[in-house]
Amino acid sequence: MKRKDIGSAVIDRVDYPNKGHFHIEETGERGIVKNTVPGQKVLFRVFKNKNHCLHGHLLEVLEPSPLETREQLCANFGRCGGCLYQTVPYEKQLEIKEEQVQKLLQPVLEEDTVFDGIKASPREFSYRNKMDYSFGNEEIDGPLTCGIHRIRSRYSVLDGSTCVLAHEDLRKISAEIREYCAENNLPFYNKLKHEGYLRYLMMRRSETTGEILLVLAASTQMTHDFTPLADRLQKLSLEGKIVGFFLADDDRYADALIPDELHCLFGQDYFYEYILGLRFKITLFSFFQTNTKGAEVLYETVRSYVRASSEKEKPVIYDLYCGTGTIAQMLAQEAEKVYGIEIIPEAVEAAKHNAEENQLTNCTFYAGDVFETLPEIPERPDYIILDPPREGVHDKALKKIIDYGITSMVYVSCKASSLVTDMEFLKKNGWRIDRWALVDMFPGTQHVETVCLLSRKDK
Repeated sequence: MKRKDIGSAVIDRVDYPNKGHFHIEETGERGIVKNTVPGQKVLFRVFKNKNHCLHGHLLEVLEPSPLETREQLCANFGRCGGCLYQTVPYEKQLEIKEEQVQKLLQPVLEEDTVFDGIKASPREFSYRNKMDYSFGNEEIDGPLTCGIHRIRSRYSVLDGSTCVLAHEDLRKISAEIREYCAENNLPFYNKLKHEGYLRYLMMRRSETTGEILLVLAASTQMTHDFTPLADRLQKLSLEGKIVGFFLADDDRYADALIPDELHCLFGQDYFYEYILGLRFKITLFSFFQTNTKGAEVLYETVRSYVRASSEKEKPVIYDLYCGTGTIAQMLAQEAEKVYGIEIIPEAVEAAKHNAEENQLTNCTFYAGDVFETLPEIPERPDYIILDPPREGVHDKALKKIIDYGITSMVYVSCKASSLVTDMEFLKKNGWRIDRWALVDMFPGTQHVETVCLLSRKDK
């Protein structure tokens, strides 16, 4: 087969994170189709043939996998690319993820490395506390939609009110806003022509208080009084309560919500979230884990590993790539001092504020690149937490970390393939994985968090 050819095949296996492998016996051809489930018969279009391996885009699932024993719950399942495993029972989803990561990590594991299993999310559905939707239409000249982009499409927008990962309050709100905008004939912003009005809707909700923040982003090419919408939203029957609604001016060409100016329609620009006894102030654009209850499982796993391996009762801990400092603050009671480094200044300011809110006087946060900022910390670490972005840790930063001479650290990975790359470097420098666990923060999807307790072999 060659580029643009269409073929069908049965998926033999799926490797981390979502690479479905097939083998066509009649022709002997092998290939990969992403976003598939083992056992599915799929229709695909070839987009490249490299090293005698076909790479195809999924066009249609011709026959479901024997693993798919549940009915789909969302009308857009299979079209938005989010819920890859929605039709697979949750226990089987966990088995699939565990098998994929086990296979991937095998080259960097030791014979006596302990696997502590995969930890389920406390909630399988309605767990997302934040949703970012676009305005558009599903088909050209079709009715206004507000929701998620169709997979492999920049322009087709699917209705987000059916998404079973979002909390029901957020589904109701997006439907109400879409209906209001349609009633008032408000046009969406055309990204090709850079013309139009409605751009994005961001919604976030506190799991523990039910408080909700909304940002509706639009261009300045026209104006509209959204006071009637604000009134409608405040009367909406919800489990929680909308505490802030903002209109954002956004005229940038970038396909992302980057407001030029914010206008408050009512309320405040923050709420509080509570995790493991600590309180965190969440503002409109601050980072926070999208699965609050799942984050508790993740952080408790990290904390248990630190407790089990720290050689000092009260160590000096570095939390590198600390984000808004949630892990650092979880460990503050276990530590003499905690230092966090994060490259995003806004996240660092949030970390400082939340440490003050929680009356944690032993937490200090720095804004900057990890490699460049490490020399600024006045104390050497006894223990290090690594929670890097998806691309992992740069070799230069890893080398500096190794040079501290510590004996244990915890690595939290949102992309296991990057973890493997970093572990290959660490193994060459005397490090090993003692224990590890998976935490399923994203049920229904192919994503999973990996937590590893590392030690130096010559300790």
